[in-house]
Amino acid sequence: MDGAGRDASRLSDGLRLVGAVVFAIASVFGALSTAPWMLIVSRALLGVAGATIMPGTLSLIRTMFLDRDQRRTAMAVWSASGALGAAAGPIVGGWIIEIFSWHAVFLMNIPVMVLLLVLAPFLVPESKNPNPGRVDLPRIAFSLAGMISFVYGVKTFAEGKEPGVALLAFFAGLTLLVLFVIRQLRLPEPMINVRLFRVRAFTGAVVTDLLSVFALVGAMFALTQFLQLVAGLSVIQSALWMLPEAAVSACAGFLAAALVKRIPTATVVAAGGLITAGAFALLLTITADTQPWVIAISLCLVGLGAGVAMTLTNDLIMSSVRPEHSGQAAAISETAYELSTAFGTAILGSVLLGFYRTGLENAAPAGLPGGILESVKETLAAALLYAKELPAAMEAALYTAATDSFTSALAWTGGIAALVLLGVAIFAGTMLRGVSAQADLAEIEH
Repeated sequence: MDGAGRDASRLSDGLRLVGAVVFAIASVFGALSTAPWMLIVSRALLGVAGATIMPGTLSLIRTMFLDRDQRRTAMAVWSASGALGAAAGPIVGGWIIEIFSWHAVFLMNIPVMVLLLVLAPFLVPESKNPNPGRVDLPRIAFSLAGMISFVYGVKTFAEGKEPGVALLAFFAGLTLLVLFVIRQLRLPEPMINVRLFRVRAFTGAVVTDLLSVFALVGAMFALTQFLQLVAGLSVIQSALWMLPEAAVSACAGFLAAALVKRIPTATVVAAGGLITAGAFALLLTITADTQPWVIAISLCLVGLGAGVAMTLTNDLIMSSVRPEHSGQAAAISETAYELSTAFGTAILGSVLLGFYRTGLENAAPAGLPGGILESVKETLAAALLYAKELPAAMEAALYTAATDSFTSALAWTGGIAALVLLGVAIFAGTMLRGVSAQADLAEIEH
């Protein structure tokens, strides 16, 4: 590698460590927040810092494990770590909130980042691209403006607020992103290699992940509220009921790695989508009296299906490119994940709220003051809070109406998520048909 390549690789490796430092500093800032703007800034910094760390973990797997079977096993370990971490976070965070305050939750990030800073230089090898593209700061700002405008437009429109402004922001963002893609296609060494989407397996895996996370996040957002507000569980209790799902998801990755040696990849990924769709379809039977263990069983099926499918799609994404392009592939995968998380929360969250409002309008107790009715229609939490201020009989009636309306809305939202995941299973079975699970897939030439 020439001097420029060495400098670029050192910059790439140093960026991960800089990201860890910024993540720790942002966590301290979040813990000390005394105003909403401080909390928003700290969360934004955490997002930026996290974006310098997470894609690198996937690209390292691609460069460290050149054998496909070994890489798939490593990907299963990576997925299991994510699943267990996602489960441990709410439990530890809930405990910290109950013992201390929400400010202290941010402090739990600092020991992890310190450990990363100490161990990474010794344990994490260099990940190199011999021909790194030029860092184009104006284009980065261009794409960032397009992404923010696009996401803002979608979320605002889904919430039913200012449709004119939402559409303007949506089309402005879309235009900026299209121009950014055109610019990348003209560059010999683009920042984001959109030519990767010419590979069918890569496109199929990225879109499968995007739609899957969209459905999963939207439905899980509602389930968390059900456990805490309808079932009356604490944050820690809710997290403990979700723990079996994380354990099943962690094991599912290893199951996928074994199954794909005997069964076509497309079949296994599609089966994972069908299992997840079936799990969310079970929500159609949910009532306000449904016990948490029923939710836990449904979530275990979600963990099984999603764990199997997404372990293999991540393997396909990283196996579709040469090792030196693994950073760009990982960045595209992470961007798709973040976008689908935002859209799933905004769109399916708005669907949930719409069904809840409609149900509550029809079921609200007679004699409820008009001002309160409008307030309790905003969220279930608001309804339960206002109910405590009413006479006992009306409190019970409003509580029942609100929880029943929310549960019905959750059932409809779960049904929509199931339909999306059914479509994902069909899409994956079609796009990934014939994709090899053994040899590395076609590599991209600029």
